[in-house]
Amino acid sequence: MSEQEQKDNIRQYRKIRSFVRREGRFTPAQKSAYASLWPVYGLDVTAEQWNFTQLFGRQSNVFLELGFGDGRVLKTLSARHPENDYLGIEVHRPGVGRVMRELAEEGLQNVRVVSEDGTEVLQNNIVAASLAGILIFFPDPWHKKKHKKRRMIQAEFVHLAASRLQQGGILHLATDWEEYAQQMLEVLSAENLLENTSLENAFIERPESRPLTKYEQRGMRLGHGVWDLVFRRKAA
Repeated sequence: MSEQEQKDNIRQYRKIRSFVRREGRFTPAQKSAYASLWPVYGLDVTAEQWNFTQLFGRQSNVFLELGFGDGRVLKTLSARHPENDYLGIEVHRPGVGRVMRELAEEGLQNVRVVSEDGTEVLQNNIVAASLAGILIFFPDPWHKKKHKKRRMIQAEFVHLAASRLQQGGILHLATDWEEYAQQMLEVLSAENLLENTSLENAFIERPESRPLTKYEQRGMRLGHGVWDLVFRRKAA
């Protein structure tokens, strides 16, 4: 496939949103935090690609979490690894406001957040081969057959994500939906830029580096399984 054909496929894929913006109630506290802390933690999407050294004021390994939900993973990792910087993407603005407030309360400075479509951010704002890792934990499985086309983990998206990873950078996925896990494994295994860190080209046990999420803990209490995949950007 030519480079132009790949760009055309990505452009077509970007028309399919992998989320529906359901904001619910935006409490006064969340609105206040969103307004006051956005200049500190927030990144506005523009036509320009971001310079991470300028954004974080240093050179570091930058990890992107796409769909950070309640922010537990984002906060845990940024506190655990102050030597790294973290970029979080989440479309639910009330949750973004709450997470920014919690980041400020904990004095965490190595995080920036975005409240836009993750595919468009990857395409337009992330420089190729600039990320040390991309983390996507428990994306919406869109379990109804007619909705599966909305799933994030499709070939075009994976190619785009892989192109933003540094050599040796990791793409870490987790889901509690077994059929979606199998699709993830097939799609990632077919991407030429990536290789599975599992020697058996299979799933792995949850690494200690991945904090448990609130959603995951609830699922475990209900007896749900969880499948982790960690793929690595191949050497050029």
